[in-house]
Amino acid sequence: MEIDPQGWAQLTLSQVHNRNALTIALRQQLHGIVQSLEANPQVHVLILAADGPVFTAGLDLSEWEATSEPAAAAFVHDPVAALRQFTGPIIAAVQGAVITGGLELVLACDWIVASTEARFADTHARVGLLPGWGGSVRLVERVGLARAKEMALTGRFLTADEALAWGLVNHVVAPQDVLLRVRTMAQDLIKSDPAHVRLYKALLERVAQGPTQETFAHERQVSIELNQRTTQAEILARLRQLIR
Repeated sequence: MEIDPQGWAQLTLSQVHNRNALTIALRQQLHGIVQSLEANPQVHVLILAADGPVFTAGLDLSEWEATSEPAAAAFVHDPVAALRQFTGPIIAAVQGAVITGGLELVLACDWIVASTEARFADTHARVGLLPGWGGSVRLVERVGLARAKEMALTGRFLTADEALAWGLVNHVVAPQDVLLRVRTMAQDLIKSDPAHVRLYKALLERVAQGPTQETFAHERQVSIELNQRTTQAEILARLRQLIR
């Protein structure tokens, strides 16, 4: 974690060896770190970044049945809920592939700046799962129903340019310029009064969401019911078909 004196903090996923998979330990750590940043009066903007060619591949499937809680404790240690503890602006700096649960995490950010080498895929349906961290709701909010269906039901990867055209991401820049762009955005945000930025962000989200809190709850319930019946062996078998 890096905290800049100007008022922004950067969290960087750095488990390159496992494609920055969202392990139970990482999700627990994320909760504590974001909680501390929210309580820090000097931090007004949060940047979420990652090292390596994959931003995050989502849940660590090796932990799928390693706990008594279903789906690798996905619903107990929810990284999106952890990230959303931060009430100021959140910017994702996406340098590589974002896959499934990783897409849900990125969609929870207020803005997404992508490298030209970034790719985005929702492969829940391809591996026999459903999103449970708000991904279905936020995907529709970002790209509209028809394109959300195409992305979610086919599981295909969008290029950075496609993601920009669809409205999934805000900006696409050269790989070496991603962090520069998000830090410039952070500096622009800090020029506004931080308290008013937080209040205005909350107001805009309330206006946009309307009844979607019920939709988030419905997604979570359906996801729990399906995902807790799905075994690790079934997921891996489908995954092998996917990457042939």
